[in-house]
Amino acid sequence: MTDQTSTTLNVLEALHSTPARRYLSKKKIPDTIIWELLDAAIRAPSGGNSQGWNWMVLKDQKKKDQISEWYREGWHLAYGNRRQAIMDRSDSSDTLGPRNYLSAEYLANHIQEAPVWIIGTLRNTSNSGNPRAGSSIYGAVQNLMLAARAFGIGSTLTTLYAGHEEDVKHLLGIPDDATTMALIPLGYPEKGKWSQPKRQAVEEVTYWDYWGNAKKI
Repeated sequence: MTDQTSTTLNVLEALHSTPARRYLSKKKIPDTIIWELLDAAIRAPSGGNSQGWNWMVLKDQKKKDQISEWYREGWHLAYGNRRQAIMDRSDSSDTLGPRNYLSAEYLANHIQEAPVWIIGTLRNTSNSGNPRAGSSIYGAVQNLMLAARAFGIGSTLTTLYAGHEEDVKHLLGIPDDATTMALIPLGYPEKGKWSQPKRQAVEEVTYWDYWGNAKKI
């Protein structure tokens, strides 16, 4: 598969083989492909068909370097300060596990090297008290990541920069009424493979007609 050509995947195959890819190369991604990914993203549904999203395509290295410093602050507060406990599996609250921790740690240290970042924003949400205010963009984010998968481009969704939300908005000129909802670093993978991510079994997280009423099919 070349950089300019997508591969054919059926929907279920794509859904089952698009894990977070955090080991990303510096290889450039053509703007034509970025456009294809965004065109796929905006096909997603949104509440009331409001389509209140905007997409920041970030390639400017100085801006990526600055945001990556804020990102690492968030990483340290959420995970970095628990490194030893996670690595020796003594942290009972950890959901990453050592392997995923190392890949997330790598991303924290190298996120600025991903050739393209996409930052999704939603207008008229910065002062919203609605806990579901951001939900309208995440279908579009998934569309974007699945489209990236078709082009052999790795991605992940992260918000660890969010402790510096206002700084990020100021740096990028994002309007006051908007909120950043996701940072998606994009890059051709240099480690790992397209594989089905491990998840809890369906019967462990699904109830039928009443909470707690589980069954296995």
